[in-house]
Amino acid sequence: MAESAGSGVWRWLDVWVPLLVVGLDQATKAVVRATLPLHESVTIIPGLLDFTHIRNTGAAFGLFNTADFPYKTAIISLVAVAGLVGVGVYSAGLPRHQILARVGLALVIGGAAGNLIDRVSEGSVVDFVDAYWRSYHFWAFNLADSAITIGVILMILDLLVGSRVSKAV
Repeated sequence: MAESAGSGVWRWLDVWVPLLVVGLDQATKAVVRATLPLHESVTIIPGLLDFTHIRNTGAAFGLFNTADFPYKTAIISLVAVAGLVGVGVYSAGLPRHQILARVGLALVIGGAAGNLIDRVSEGSVVDFVDAYWRSYHFWAFNLADSAITIGVILMILDLLVGSRVSKAV
């Protein structure tokens, strides 16, 4: 019964964090689609950051972006759904006291779902954050990608220091 008293906190992590990520991700992508023509850029911080409307038809980091094969969108979407289900199942079995891992997984689930919505509805994922330094260009990304990256970092931190954090809580 003690766990049900705090179930609102867990529901926030398990349901509301992914929904918040999806909502913010889809809102930012809608603004980009509506205001920035494909392949056009707007400088945000000169020499460091532009918003550039790009469509990623491949997987993470543009992997398979230039590859063309039958049912590419469907295959990549199915792989993403399988990964999302796997992460969801893992998350459901995670002990409640592993806060870093739970927040990390919630961010990963929200980010993966945000990109999956694009892939299924548009056939590609809208990327627009274009970070660079001199001649080095980082690949373009979006809010969903950022949530996934932060989520993975939190999960790694949980592996490295989680037992100490769990004992303190």
